[in-house]
Amino acid sequence: MFMDFLYFPEDKTEYIPAFIMLVIFMIGAIATMYLFYKKSKKDEKYFDEKYGLNEFKERSQPEDEKYE
Repeated sequence: MFMDFLYFPEDKTEYIPAFIMLVIFMIGAIATMYLFYKKSKKDEKYFDEKYGLNEFKERSQPEDEKYE
């Protein structure tokens, strides 16, 4: 047969460990992205406070352009 490398088990309970591993890795990926996002926001706040760029942004934009 040409496709011996494809294996689809008759007993569908063999899919359970693969599904559990998929869920574990997806939870890990989501947690990692959340931690990156949280760290990025923390670094952005630190950078803005250190260099005062947030004040410059607010002064450079007119009031009506700020909220568009």
